[in-house]
Amino acid sequence: MTAFDRLIADVRACTVCAPHLPFPPRPIVQAFADARILIAGQAPGRRVQESGVMFDDPSGERLRDWMGIDADVFYKSGRIAVLPMGFCYPGKRGGGDAPPRPECAPLWRQKLIDAMPDVRLTLVIGQYAQAWHLGKRRSPSLTETVKNWRAFGPGLMPLPHPSPRNNPWLAANPWFSAELLPVLQRQVRALVDQHI
Repeated sequence: MTAFDRLIADVRACTVCAPHLPFPPRPIVQAFADARILIAGQAPGRRVQESGVMFDDPSGERLRDWMGIDADVFYKSGRIAVLPMGFCYPGKRGGGDAPPRPECAPLWRQKLIDAMPDVRLTLVIGQYAQAWHLGKRRSPSLTETVKNWRAFGPGLMPLPHPSPRNNPWLAANPWFSAELLPVLQRQVRALVDQHI
């Protein structure tokens, strides 16, 4: 077993947030030592908790469409890692899912990122991931942060969550599909096709 494999096994065995979860812990990550693209999301939803497969839901279908790739490339190319801010389904709060549990990021995030040194593009999805990855560089609102996507350079791209709940946001911000998505798709294709 490699050091990378041991790290992933340790993550998947983690139970640190068990007292706060509605179900037994099931840390879900998709990571490859030679990943080129990192998707920094929020936390698995209920359907992903059940399947154990990242973005195995309508949000994942939309995200793959945004990226211009199919499920085979997303799951089987070994180029795309997915590390949510919280690795287990946090349960419900109000009308949607609860925020990611805060224990995961300080315990595991930097170790996992360091273990994937070939990542060249990080897709930063939603406010929790943007707070961690962009820090003080993000704007006060998610919309302003995403609208300012060019300021983060070719290696970081902030995105809204691809949930169908964000259909009104997408309708109100046509620049997202017209300007950002073509650039995202070109970058993704170049990195997926690139041989190390």
